[in-house]
Amino acid sequence: MGAILQKRMAGTMDGDFVVFLIGMRINRWWKLWQWLRSARAMPRMIRELEQHRELGYLGGEAWFGRTTIMVTYWRSTEQLIAYARSRENAHLPAWRAFNQLVGTNGDLGIWHETYRVRPGDYETVYVNMPSFGVGKAGALVEASGAREHAAGRLAAAR
Repeated sequence: MGAILQKRMAGTMDGDFVVFLIGMRINRWWKLWQWLRSARAMPRMIRELEQHRELGYLGGEAWFGRTTIMVTYWRSTEQLIAYARSRENAHLPAWRAFNQLVGTNGDLGIWHETYRVRPGDYETVYVNMPSFGVGKAGALVEASGAREHAAGRLAAAR
């Protein structure tokens, strides 16, 4: 975790980008071997994506609990889908292993949501935060002047 920036900052991203939310829900916590094996696949994928930025991954944040969530940022849906389908990368083998081990038996839930984002369709603010979210995946700028309020940040992104 980086240093806390003790000022109002806004995150910006050049052009369109994709927000991909992904996670799992532990439905039967006592079946440790079921969910632990699936949970261990994600760090491998993130390491791979961070080492190969040409795949389109821009960064992400994760939270853990019974239901986990990882918010990730991608350059395009095409790159996200290409990664998911690639036989040379970590995702497809992990997805196949999940389907063989868990499938639809109810022990573990897997979910994701994908959003395409265009300039002017998002707004961010970070106060007393380290680099985070869109600001970490893209760039941080001071939230002052026209960017001091949400409406100004939305207009500045157009």
